[in-house]
Amino acid sequence: MKRINYFNIGGVPEHFNVPWKKAIDEGIFSLKNIELDWHDYRGGTGDLIKSLANKELDIAIMLTEGAVKSVAEGNSFKIVQIYVNSPLVWGVYAFHNTTLGALQSLKEAPRFCISRYNSGSHLMAYLLAEKYDWQLTNNHFIVVDHFLGALKTMQENPNYLFMWERFMTKPYVDSQQFVKLDEIATPWPSFSIVVRQDFYQEHQEIIELMIALIQNYCYKFKQNTIDSIEYLASYFNFSIHDMKNWLNETDWNYFYDHPSQKLKPAFDFLVKHQIIKNFSI
Repeated sequence: MKRINYFNIGGVPEHFNVPWKKAIDEGIFSLKNIELDWHDYRGGTGDLIKSLANKELDIAIMLTEGAVKSVAEGNSFKIVQIYVNSPLVWGVYAFHNTTLGALQSLKEAPRFCISRYNSGSHLMAYLLAEKYDWQLTNNHFIVVDHFLGALKTMQENPNYLFMWERFMTKPYVDSQQFVKLDEIATPWPSFSIVVRQDFYQEHQEIIELMIALIQNYCYKFKQNTIDSIEYLASYFNFSIHDMKNWLNETDWNYFYDHPSQKLKPAFDFLVKHQIIKNFSI
């Protein structure tokens, strides 16, 4: 009788991770004696890093820039594969009664709500600051823990900015709670599969099988367009139109490859802004 491998896996509760949840529910991994227990992390990348380091998680699906930063800071993690090849498009939002005008007219950076330090909402503020030639310090950031925390803080401070994935925040723009002031795409792949080094050394063969299974499933999910769009729209209560546009723009990584070259743009950006020191990816 073959050994059953039980692993804890986590990621943000967003559409990018739907293939993981569906594949688990459909028994794709169980057929190969891999039992995955999925955990939603509304706190984002910073929360995932903490749980991975504390061994509450074995596998984390996290933003690529956060994964690179976590490795650079000395966490004993391994970025085993890119999960989503396409960039993440971030919306830049203020509350509906903001007095901010066009961002290009601002001489100094506004303050940013972030879920946590090292999270995507934190690191992407530097990419936006680069676009508008702003200088950022830690005083520009307000930790709000999660999306609902940002919503509450922005009600009280309508000129604070918040950056989040544009389709997940679109309902708040449609309902006129948020005003979208800009959007910006990462010049690197959006999500990576990250594990601890000790976990990888112990389970390398199983991890590679798991990745092959999810890549194959993601390919079928992408090809089965109509069913996937309807499932996404129903799951998140989004419009068919929005999910059709999102799926059209999204490409998972369908082939096992070495991630170092794909990680380089994120690495170069973080080094340039002195967010990390130079190291070998």
